[in-house]
Amino acid sequence: MAHVTFIHGISNKPAPDELLAIWRRTLGEATEALPLGDLGVTSSLVYWADLMYEKPDDNLAAYEGVLENTPAAIDASGDAEFPQARTPAEAVFLQSMRRRLTTLSDAEIDASLGSSAPAGLAAAAVLERVPLPWVLKKPLMAVLLRDVHHYLFDVEFAPPGKAPVRIRRTIRERFVNAIKAPGMSAPHVVVSHSMGTVIAYDCLKRAVGCPGVDGLITIGSPLGLDEIQDQLQPEWTRADGFPGLCVRDRWFNLFDRLDPVCGFDPELGNDYRKSGAAVVLDQAVGNTGAWRHSATKYLRQPAFVQALRSLLKV
Repeated sequence: MAHVTFIHGISNKPAPDELLAIWRRTLGEATEALPLGDLGVTSSLVYWADLMYEKPDDNLAAYEGVLENTPAAIDASGDAEFPQARTPAEAVFLQSMRRRLTTLSDAEIDASLGSSAPAGLAAAAVLERVPLPWVLKKPLMAVLLRDVHHYLFDVEFAPPGKAPVRIRRTIRERFVNAIKAPGMSAPHVVVSHSMGTVIAYDCLKRAVGCPGVDGLITIGSPLGLDEIQDQLQPEWTRADGFPGLCVRDRWFNLFDRLDPVCGFDPELGNDYRKSGAAVVLDQAVGNTGAWRHSATKYLRQPAFVQALRSLLKV
């Protein structure tokens, strides 16, 4: 029986069973429907939002991709705070990642939040690399920088009321255990979104004891960014970055060029080669609306459904 292991990306999320149900339902209702249950395909979810946020988000509608006017609807829920660098290397990383998102200083951001000028997407697009009003963009920046930083630098962290854990170590354990879980038969495919693509790649390429899977799909992935690639060394190299020991079939990478998380460098084939050859199958798609990073928008794409079908052989 074929199996799909999903892993989510940045921001707080609904409870694990609710998020998995949303994603399965999205596939079943896509234009080229892929009803996993009817096809006998089982699925599971690597969930890590509980390590970063106090409680799950109960605004389920936002994760169906139907709204774009709340932080949850743009993957920015959870009231994250901007991370603080502990070392010079972390400071360089955070400064460089921030420059990817904005050219404004903290003072200019605060001034923008207090004015009416940036309230519309069109006005923001003229001035900023990520065309969102600042009332939404500021929490997005905090979430993205905090979640990525804490994972890549294995920060010890806990939201209110929970015991602190090493973030990367704990998420790696969850991912490896999910891939090792009994009862799964081939083909086994990992579908990862956003920061989840960094986690999936890190585990498949760098985590000791991670078993192999048959295929990998990344959607809205920031793996093309130099800042992230620098943190994946020495196991990652441009000439031999493909996780060939753990991905037996193909790696599909879907992106929207207007997706602010991956749009700076969305194609991965040239950065994750296999013995010098470009083997990652990059494919551009066009999501709808102002917020192009939504997981459910990617899951509805015919190109995504076709890629998953080909790997699951259904």
